[in-house]
Amino acid sequence: MLTGKNLVAGEWRSGAHSYTAMAAASGTALAPAYAEASADDVADACAAAAAAQATYTALPLSDRAAFLRAIAAHIEALGDELTERAMLETGLPEARLVGERGRTVGQLRLFAEEVENGGWQGLRIDHALRERTPPKPDLRMRKVPLGPVAVFGASNFPLAFSVAGGDTASALAAGCCVVVKGHPAHPGTSELVAGALLAAIREMGLPEGVFSLLGGTDHALGETLVKDPRIAAVGFTGSRAGGLALMQHAAARPVPIPVYAEMSSVNPVLLLPHRLEEAAEALASAYVGSLTLGAGQFCTNPGIVLVPAGAAADRFIAAVGAALAPIAAQTMLTAGILQAYESGIAAITAHGARLVGTGAAGSGPCGKAHVFAVSADAFRRQPALGHEVFGPVSIIVTCTDIDEMAAILAAMEGQLTATLHMAAPDYPAARELLPILEARAGRIIANGWPTGVEVTHAMVHGGPFPATSDGRSTSVGTLAIERFLRPVCYQDMPAALLPKALLDGPSGVLRRIDGAYAIT
Repeated sequence: MLTGKNLVAGEWRSGAHSYTAMAAASGTALAPAYAEASADDVADACAAAAAAQATYTALPLSDRAAFLRAIAAHIEALGDELTERAMLETGLPEARLVGERGRTVGQLRLFAEEVENGGWQGLRIDHALRERTPPKPDLRMRKVPLGPVAVFGASNFPLAFSVAGGDTASALAAGCCVVVKGHPAHPGTSELVAGALLAAIREMGLPEGVFSLLGGTDHALGETLVKDPRIAAVGFTGSRAGGLALMQHAAARPVPIPVYAEMSSVNPVLLLPHRLEEAAEALASAYVGSLTLGAGQFCTNPGIVLVPAGAAADRFIAAVGAALAPIAAQTMLTAGILQAYESGIAAITAHGARLVGTGAAGSGPCGKAHVFAVSADAFRRQPALGHEVFGPVSIIVTCTDIDEMAAILAAMEGQLTATLHMAAPDYPAARELLPILEARAGRIIANGWPTGVEVTHAMVHGGPFPATSDGRSTSVGTLAIERFLRPVCYQDMPAALLPKALLDGPSGVLRRIDGAYAIT
């Protein structure tokens, strides 16, 4: 049974003030009322995380991996209760949430494998050359955890980017304790997952400060968490305004800390001439499907589509309008998100974009899909048309030629994704565009659509600002562990004091020894 309490280092705590979750589809209040975490709760959670850090960091990697697998198992054991609560709080359909739970436990298990692999430690050994003038010292390096990490749950992924989502999984894999600030739109879902984490902590006999969950609606709670001196890094998925605020708080600390924020992206899609000519109608259907998936509430939604003007573009635009018309409006995550979406639609209209078509109306707090069209010249003259509107809306930009496409891309902000639809005769143009796309996006897609992010070793879910606060990082895939590590070099350290992985002799882990990579 849900308690409405915060979890502070193993203790479920009530509070002096409370807030209520709302059913996304009906707008009615959901029991129980949830306690607003206090400044004392934040301080206690951070203190407990700092106290647990040394013990957690020192765990054998096999035990750390076992802990991640235990979290996954306990989340699975929640069964239908978790899915049903998440459906109430978010309005997302059952199939989507079942898939998201699979992704959540899958990435925990993937990180468990990564921990056991050990290559993420970046182990290097450069042996001494005592006879050289001057003598070369013995140098050995590994990466160590930064320390306790503050994770902010996302609104649009109540499981995969929230309490036990990718930021938490990668931080725990790196050896960092975690304090989560849960999203206020789905506190019941968050409490259930936090209970699974606590069960795994107790099963493994770990210090209970390894994980805490704090909830609340006041932005001051997040500020207090980020400014706590025991927090060493921040993971965030959300709006640009929210990410920038956290970055400012982190930078203003006496000891600044990194903020890894995923914030804003319109994910441009380019339809190159030959491919557009041969498949205008098929592209239109697939585009509408990607745009309206999950009520458009994905960070990789195709918000801008660049097409070469002409008869094929006209066919494409007409087919988009036809494909869009029967798509029923879908429940959006919160009333606030719906209100912001409708304001964004009004702003696009006010800037003179032509409405191509809309989806069908729905009942309740639903977001009806919209597609607009505008010329490249008008798009350049109205920079606001290039801003993200969270939801099922997109703008088709008609360009005179490839050079105009390239100019628009070059003027864009950083993006999570960029997509090329092309046939073989389009390859020369695509080759010219690739350097621009590489400078603008973290993931470049060929003949596909950006929605859908596979959790693998090679995935990059990041990009230049403002897609993320640090374009060198990713929040999805095993490379995400790098965000919460830093290198430490040991010079002429006695063997008795060296970490085991840096000793000479067999290790079974990939290491770079005197410049050469080897598994010994």
